[in-house]
Amino acid sequence: MPRDGALPDGVAAGAGRDGFGVYVHVPFCATRCGYCDFNTYTASEGVLSAGYADQVLAELALAAKVVQPSRVDTIFFGGGTPTLLPPAELARILDGIDRTWGLSADAEVTTEANPESVDLAALRELRAAGFNRISLGMQSAAPHVLAVLDRRHTPGRPPAAAAEARAAGFDRVNLDLIYGTPGERPEDFAASLATVIDAGVDHVSAYALIVEDGTRMAARMRRGELPYPDDDVAADRYLAADAALHAAGFTWYEVSNWSTDSPCRHNELYWRGGDWWGLGPGAHSHVGGVRWWNVKHPHAYAARLADLASPAQAREVLTPDERHMEDVLLRIRLADGLPLGVLDAAGLAGARECLADGQLDAEAFAAGRAVLTLRGRLLADGVARALT
Repeated sequence: MPRDGALPDGVAAGAGRDGFGVYVHVPFCATRCGYCDFNTYTASEGVLSAGYADQVLAELALAAKVVQPSRVDTIFFGGGTPTLLPPAELARILDGIDRTWGLSADAEVTTEANPESVDLAALRELRAAGFNRISLGMQSAAPHVLAVLDRRHTPGRPPAAAAEARAAGFDRVNLDLIYGTPGERPEDFAASLATVIDAGVDHVSAYALIVEDGTRMAARMRRGELPYPDDDVAADRYLAADAALHAAGFTWYEVSNWSTDSPCRHNELYWRGGDWWGLGPGAHSHVGGVRWWNVKHPHAYAARLADLASPAQAREVLTPDERHMEDVLLRIRLADGLPLGVLDAAGLAGARECLADGQLDAEAFAAGRAVLTLRGRLLADGVARALT
């Protein structure tokens, strides 16, 4: 939350007017994957999960003094690996959010999970506690690709975990894929796509491998142990994903996300510039154009809360121009795009150039909207720059 415990005049009162979400960051991992640069910690680094639920609830109590949205529409537990916490602890946090702000009758409540971090009993506990959506990290069905990514699960565990989630009562199950990993062959990715489709999930997220500075994988690439990702390969993988998923009844609703009938409402809240409160170390929040983020290390986070102080590290108030730019950058990635009327003269000129190059849909453009074509999705970042 803002370090002074307040928001600018009028901002708090409008919180959640167009929906409100809560993100809960759980920063614990059994091991750190070589490509990961998220704010995560392992027990070997001296970071333990004992008492974490109480810390999150303490931050929630402080948050309740700042905003009082009419209801919470979406909750997303991310990490890290949230399911390294016992189901009862995750349930306590969820119950605390409900008691503090109130969940809407149709609230979407998601937790991420590594496939090896859950079993049928744990999934049943989570479902009984009110979780109704789960996102499982699969990444690949090829053992040698998982090895390059430093993933611990065996190739068969993600679809098995998805089946257990459905048996536990989860109707909404996502599997994540990463494509373009060094050593991944076209047939490896085809097998991964077939696995997620055969798993019977309703949602698939597929992301190109991005190598961030400071990660183990980046160091291996600098030493020449692994080749860097190839943009042409990534484009081929994306086309393969879209074709296979479309044939299986999935529809893209955001550049990297496909669903049969249930888009992730929490992520849509982000892409449409909604309001959300982020709980946990390093978590980011946004309310009415004010953005802030918490201290990153769990020890610093716990120390702030023990002193009854805000765990926020810094904040920024977005200018109208910044809000416009972010709105365009995010909404152009959605399947319904954005109205041409929100673009300024330079953005509209850029949109016409993208249309001429086949990156925007001509029929939608004629109806007054900028909507990406398949070619445009491959070049989405460039389209976004052209429109801003």
